[in-house]
Amino acid sequence: MDAIKKKMQAMKVEKDNACDRCDVCEEASKVAKVRADKAEDEVAELVAKSRQLETELDMTNERFVIVSLQLEEKEKSLLAAEAEMNALNRRVQGLEEDLEKTEEKLVAA
Repeated sequence: MDAIKKKMQAMKVEKDNACDRCDVCEEASKVAKVRADKAEDEVAELVAKSRQLETELDMTNERFVIVSLQLEEKEKSLLAAEAEMNALNRRVQGLEEDLEKTEEKLVAA
């Protein structure tokens, strides 16, 4: 009879220990689920930020292409204006030389 009581007490202790381990595991599981939920939320937030950054990058690249084309056009206009200015300077220089020759002829006459 004592052996049965001891066995029953041992089984009760074993059951209590198993229940305690079960409670610890359940609590750990709850904590892990909370962490997992937070991690999933963080991942979703990061994915949204990533999409936003990709959209902004696309828009910035488009603006860059447009501004680059505008810059090329301005550079072409600048080169054309410089070429026209050089041509006009040469023409003015030629006219000044003609004026000097004409004045020398006038003085000589």
